[in-house]
Amino acid sequence: MNWDDARVFLAVCRESTLRGAARVLGVDQATVGRRITALEKSLSATLFLRTSEGYALTAVGEAALAAVEKMERSALELERQIQGLDDRLTGLVRVSTTDSMAIDFLIPAIARLHQQHPDVRVQLDASTQFLSLAKREADIAVRNTRPDNPDLIARRVARWPVGLFASQAYVDANGVPTPGSAFEGHDLVVYQPYLQSQKDMTLVSEPLTRGRIVSSLSSSLLVRRSIAAGIGIGEVPVYMGERDGLVRLWPERTRPVPYDVWLVTHADLRHTARVRVVIDEIVAVFSGSGE
Repeated sequence: MNWDDARVFLAVCRESTLRGAARVLGVDQATVGRRITALEKSLSATLFLRTSEGYALTAVGEAALAAVEKMERSALELERQIQGLDDRLTGLVRVSTTDSMAIDFLIPAIARLHQQHPDVRVQLDASTQFLSLAKREADIAVRNTRPDNPDLIARRVARWPVGLFASQAYVDANGVPTPGSAFEGHDLVVYQPYLQSQKDMTLVSEPLTRGRIVSSLSSSLLVRRSIAAGIGIGEVPVYMGERDGLVRLWPERTRPVPYDVWLVTHADLRHTARVRVVIDEIVAVFSGSGE
């Protein structure tokens, strides 16, 4: 099996349909179908069962998958090593981050980069989904979680305490909650994944039991914008809240765990010239935000 066939096989394994695999590969559905049929014929084996729910691996297909994933790892390692030797300040660098980080930090960093190195292009993906640096889905990630993959190089570029914030309009209309009241009589906005993961949720260590959760948001940027709109009280990294012009409540209190920002890249890529200059601009733009 050559690498081109292996890529088609992997795409069908991961997407379970010809249409999904075609979308990933950037070809038409009929081409994927023909390639799979030809591959099975060349191997004299049935790799997939065609079911009403899509393509399912046979026992032979599962054995082939393990071997093909090993091929993929070797191919990706070769690509990273070759790219790591590239000293040209030109080409594409893919960066993955959150929407909040993208707007406040990454876009300003890209603007500075473009002034100095106009031939370096940045593809910026902003979402809550983690793209894989090992699989070269991204070259750099800026996230609030440190990865545990030993092949990845992680550098903390910021550490912010997390405080309680509201808009001035909210405070004028509703006042400031009393510590120890469990937010009785107050409206709250919370980060949705945090809400789902905790049974006894708190904001800056204060229980929410008497407050009203009026909005749950899927990203930190949406939490910030909701607080700024006067919808309710919520937790925000202190640097971000002050930057947004929000009113900090209970300034003596912070969340027990600070908000860390990590810049992550693959060990094989950190000396690539175009990746290096993007890293330098990202570090520079975070340098005044606190560590």
